[in-house]
Amino acid sequence: MFTGIIETIGIVREIKENQGNLSFWIESPMTSELKIDQSIAHNGICLTIEEIMGNQFKVTAVPETLDKTNARNWKTGDQLNLERAMLFNARVDGHLVQGHVDTKGICTETRALNNSWIYSFEFPSHFGHLVIEKGSIAVNGISLTCYNVTKIGFTVSIIPYTYEHTNLKDVKLGDAVNLEFDLIGKYINRLHQLRS
Repeated sequence: MFTGIIETIGIVREIKENQGNLSFWIESPMTSELKIDQSIAHNGICLTIEEIMGNQFKVTAVPETLDKTNARNWKTGDQLNLERAMLFNARVDGHLVQGHVDTKGICTETRALNNSWIYSFEFPSHFGHLVIEKGSIAVNGISLTCYNVTKIGFTVSIIPYTYEHTNLKDVKLGDAVNLEFDLIGKYINRLHQLRS
């Protein structure tokens, strides 16, 4: 479980394909604090550390993950938002994020204002019921608040700190991002389906 508050940026240093899986070696300033079998969110994708070597660690994405996320598009040198699992004795500054990406969203607008940025994203329409005005969403693992919500899209505003300390500044028109919809909304929706 995560909060959507990004701790640091990691850099993809090596990618290897193995029978349909992709393994990634990630360089990170927090590698010395990590351990094997730990869960880390990479652009919002929960992946397990398999090996650690120096300032790099290795994780693997299986076909299910590669199909639902933008991990298949990662290239050597790409920057990834990293977050360790939350501590249950700490404040949850973002919202509850599982690291289980629901779908990919496509960036349809980027606009710089005086000291903030506007991003809009579209997603498959069958997820429209999971997004609400002023609700929470994780975009590449970042806890953000939606507005201008439609059946197929939403907009977010980005403060300078988030812009400087995440990889959102690298997202351009047409780029795919990882979306995880609000956990509570998904459970309420499921309960409603079962009662119908």
